[in-house]
Amino acid sequence: MGTSSGGPRRRGRIPGHPHARFSARRVHGKSCSFHLCAKVAQQLALAHHLQAAIDRGAIADRADVARKLGLTRARVTQLLDLLLLAPDLQAAVLAMEAVDGAEPMAERTLRAVAHAGTWMEQRAAWAGVGSAP
Repeated sequence: MGTSSGGPRRRGRIPGHPHARFSARRVHGKSCSFHLCAKVAQQLALAHHLQAAIDRGAIADRADVARKLGLTRARVTQLLDLLLLAPDLQAAVLAMEAVDGAEPMAERTLRAVAHAGTWMEQRAAWAGVGSAP
């Protein structure tokens, strides 16, 4: 099986992602890495989606979100607390990718940044964890 660039292509399942597939191209005998949207980016996007549903009245409140999704109210609060992040930090999180299955940041770390205080304090905390927007 060749590709237009001449390297063989390998197809398979991504470890830890039962429904996702990847296609890795071999170039000069080396495997290229595969990129996925980072888990923290997916969680932030979910938080935006849930808050929008609450705002437009499709879901009554956080407790209703928890009931409908089978989550605890505490977990829903954790997710929606990601919306406290400064807008530039949210943009940086949404752009994050997991390369070869390695997540760039744990959600717990991101929540600590979100709870750092003002947006200026959040930016300082973000710089302290080694991620710059």
